[in-house]
Amino acid sequence: MDVLRRSARKSRMERIKNENMKEIMGVKGKPDIIDIIEQKRLQWYGHVKRMPEERILKLIMDWIPQGRRKRGRPRKTWMEGVQAAMTARNLESDQWRNRGEWRLVSRRRQQLFKKLDR
Repeated sequence: MDVLRRSARKSRMERIKNENMKEIMGVKGKPDIIDIIEQKRLQWYGHVKRMPEERILKLIMDWIPQGRRKRGRPRKTWMEGVQAAMTARNLESDQWRNRGEWRLVSRRRQQLFKKLDR
């Protein structure tokens, strides 16, 4: 939202709600960058999962490194992001097998935005 506020030259001191800022900037009803990233992540996940087992990309995606991690809270992995996006869209773990269905369900949130805009 900070980018939209700066573009509209509005301060947080003016206490304009995020929904109103989206209307002012003309982006209300359009998907956020987070939704676009999740969609692309799910598309890539389905693409790699459909690859043959001997492909290097598939081997790397399933690889778990050995050894100790650094101190502190571990960073979220790419796969954790995929799992979160799948749960947000109510996807099952084996839906990637059908390419046409996977395309529809991975873009589900984008279709919901279009319905809300109407």
